[in-house]
Amino acid sequence: MASKPGQTLDVSGYMQGLQFNRYHLTLLVLCALVTFFDGQDFSALAYALPYIRDEMQISDEMTGYVSSAAFLGQMIGSLFGSYLGDIFGRRPVIIVSTIGSAVLTTLVGFASSPEMLIGLRFVSGLAIGGLLAPVWALGIESMPKSMRATSVAIIMMGFSFGGASAAPIANWTAPVLGWQGIFWVCGAMTGVFALILFFMLPESTRWMVATGKPRTRIAPMLARFNPDFELQHYDKFILSDERKVQLNEDGNVNVLLRQGINFVLRVRELFIGKLAFITLCIWAAYFCSSFAIYLKSAYGVIFMENLGIERQNAAWLGSIGAILGALGGALLLALTERRGPGWITLAPLIGIPFVALVGTGYVLGGPALIPVLLIGAVMVGAGHAAVISITSIYYPSAVRATGGGWASFMAKFAAVAAPIYGSQFLVGDGDVMAKQIGAMDGYMFTVLCLAGIVLFVLVLSWFVRGMNEEQERASAAAQPAE
Repeated sequence: MASKPGQTLDVSGYMQGLQFNRYHLTLLVLCALVTFFDGQDFSALAYALPYIRDEMQISDEMTGYVSSAAFLGQMIGSLFGSYLGDIFGRRPVIIVSTIGSAVLTTLVGFASSPEMLIGLRFVSGLAIGGLLAPVWALGIESMPKSMRATSVAIIMMGFSFGGASAAPIANWTAPVLGWQGIFWVCGAMTGVFALILFFMLPESTRWMVATGKPRTRIAPMLARFNPDFELQHYDKFILSDERKVQLNEDGNVNVLLRQGINFVLRVRELFIGKLAFITLCIWAAYFCSSFAIYLKSAYGVIFMENLGIERQNAAWLGSIGAILGALGGALLLALTERRGPGWITLAPLIGIPFVALVGTGYVLGGPALIPVLLIGAVMVGAGHAAVISITSIYYPSAVRATGGGWASFMAKFAAVAAPIYGSQFLVGDGDVMAKQIGAMDGYMFTVLCLAGIVLFVLVLSWFVRGMNEEQERASAAAQPAE
């Protein structure tokens, strides 16, 4: 008897027809834990820095270089991680980067000079930055369409929670093991989690379909979403909601040149049609948001100290602000999913007057200072989480990690510049008044960054609306006439 021809399954339709289930939840939790330990490792320095400054007696200029080293590593790592994530898959890049983060963060605790700190933080930043774009892509590609942006916000909530967890680790560990213990504890925790990832983290199904992986790999992954679905009838898989990405190159060129051409072709895909304007707006908004968040990350505790808040209380305040900011970002994304990215501007618009109250000196003491600082920090964090959530959702699966990686790369220019700018102009060695003025200037610069987010996200939302209308017209035209 002749075998029955296999059928073609539209994987995008299959996955969108699913309700959010236990497997989706497992994936989301794993991705959030990836960024939790990533954020913990990254933020360890912010809480160790006051102790390092006291012990090593490093200058403000050197403090800026130490803080910027990890950001520079993240910037370079984001490009390599995103490119490799689109070539080899999300799973291997995430696992290797997590292992690297664990080992290198532990080694930072053995640094004996500022120069060693700079070198080790740079190398650890490569691993920390390398996994963000692939984990964003894995989350977006695994969730129902109505939860794509929200899933990234939840994933990055893990980063914020991880960063916040570094505060109690520092407060409990530093008095016993010194600042070195902060990095040892964070690195050890990440190492244990890397072993768990090796056995539990799946590959992105949409990425496998987009890159033409064999049925033997795709079908078992689809079955995890719905074990009752009869996948044995299908031998071909497509994605009807994505345009075909053109990544062909001359097969006769040598391997090194071929990889270079492939890299250029992937970047070119980020500028097709209205994506050109969307990509530029994402980069600009992410740049402004990153300058604000990393200025706070590097010097938030020091700024608060200079405003008269005790160091440990400042650390706790920074931790609480990070957690509430992450939660606020997830709530904000519930609006963005339904009504468009313009709603992201709600967080910076609320944050501007509260941050300005401190920056202008209107609120510098008394019972109002801590609530005002907290609300401002929450809005900065919520806006940043929301901006991150849209860095990858508008790109095809075959180049989604590349899109997120380039956005992260551009944002890291701000992340590198923020600590250096802070060390040069915002953190002084003068008297109490000079330090207070420097902190106020830092908050006013944050106001400018928040205004930039508002501007570029509003422009982005206009282009996104136009792209969506074009897609709807194309879809309607493709429907058969009745």
